[in-house]
Amino acid sequence: MPSSEPPTNDGRAPAAKMPSAGICVVTAGGPYAWIIINALGEAFGPIDVILEAPEARRAFLKRRARKLGWFAVAGQFGTMVLVRLGKKRFAERIRLIVEQNELREEPDSGHRIVEIATVNSQAFVDAVGHLDPKVILLAGCRIVKPEILRTIKCPVLNYHAGINPQYRGLNGGYWAMASGDAENFGATVHLVDAGVDTGPTIYQVRGRPSPDDNIMTYGHRLAAMSRQMCVTAVRDALEGRLRPVATNAPSRQWYHPTVWQYVLTGLRKGVW
Repeated sequence: MPSSEPPTNDGRAPAAKMPSAGICVVTAGGPYAWIIINALGEAFGPIDVILEAPEARRAFLKRRARKLGWFAVAGQFGTMVLVRLGKKRFAERIRLIVEQNELREEPDSGHRIVEIATVNSQAFVDAVGHLDPKVILLAGCRIVKPEILRTIKCPVLNYHAGINPQYRGLNGGYWAMASGDAENFGATVHLVDAGVDTGPTIYQVRGRPSPDDNIMTYGHRLAAMSRQMCVTAVRDALEGRLRPVATNAPSRQWYHPTVWQYVLTGLRKGVW
């Protein structure tokens, strides 16, 4: 008899159906997302996860270059490589953050995982229809196109590692520190609309990184700070209590710093 579970994209047999908490997290994976997902699992039980394949680096760079130009993108790519290498250099610092905050960077057992190529596909629409969640939380996936978003009937939230609207986009924690705005080092949960981190804010959390933190460790620091915020926002959605809050501040979208911006900021401000 055919399984009623949605297929995975690699042909593996799907996991056996388990009682669902009505929560679906959509992510391309990575330690920050699993930290949040595992916190939700601890609060609500096993979570349904739609796991998107990471976007090919070449396609990402070409798309970014169409908007910013190849010169800027080359500089941003340099920083991306530097950060990847730097995480090895700061592995001990990351390990301490993980241990001190009791973070879990790999999926806990029990989560039901459905693999797809991209959120902007019929496979994603079908997976959401099958899982029938009461709330969806995006945590590090592609921007969902408006026509896909319109097919979803439940609230769609996004975990953003930055304070909106001042630090929309990428590296929100780094840009707050680099801008001399340490009071806005933090993260946001907001409702999703057609823009980039422009939807109504539900909750925000702020904190101060350690003097030993830097762009290589900010992601772990923010994920640790944000776990309870995400749990609270999801609970509010399940209970029909989502209440957007006013955020009267200038709005700006940020990207990766170019490698020369990163080095100059480090030398001038001590923000790395």
